[in-house]
Amino acid sequence: MQCRIGCGACCIAPSISSALPLHPLGKPANVRCLHLDKDNKCAIFLSPTRPSVCHGFKATVDACGSSREEALAILSEWEALTAEN
Repeated sequence: MQCRIGCGACCIAPSISSALPLHPLGKPANVRCLHLDKDNKCAIFLSPTRPSVCHGFKATVDACGSSREEALAILSEWEALTAEN
């Protein structure tokens, strides 16, 4: 599956525990990454500073569903299921 240009769900729903540019303490779940532009495109997608956790995410039907809204719902649910309490 190709990434839906302008979706940005993977840059919002998941938390990122490691430091990344503009997020030195990581990124909390359901917080828009500061690298996501107004068109929901990653501003550092092709940059060597793009974190490995971001690079490792692959768009799949299981993760992204059939729409941006579905992707946000799926990824938010996965985040909630895997969050440390």
